[in-house]
Amino acid sequence: QVQLVESGGGLVQAGGSLRLSCAASGSIFSINAMGWYRQAPGKQRDLVATITRGGRTTYADAVKGRFTISRDNAKNTVYLQMNSLKPEDTAVYACNAKTFTGSENWGRGTQVTVSS
Repeated sequence: QVQLVESGGGLVQAGGSLRLSCAASGSIFSINAMGWYRQAPGKQRDLVATITRGGRTTYADAVKGRFTISRDNAKNTVYLQMNSLKPEDTAVYACNAKTFTGSENWGRGTQVTVSS
């Protein structure tokens, strides 16, 4: 099993930046890909960005060019650098890890609030 702990959320003004971190522990060698998802109040959870063990990345159209996902394998940590933040980016951001067997693990999430 994989445990995930997010950090780095907070309140920022529109146009500002935040960096989220997700530290993985446990069966880290079973992880194939990690990603960030977000859920705003009253809305479904949406994919933000993913990164595979090999470093291949994908992004939601809404964040392309503004957000960057990266990973530090030595620290078992995935980052989400968020620039040019908009009020519509306000949501709870949760880290996800998918294993080679197809199982998924989730962190508790961290709140990101962007004021206009």
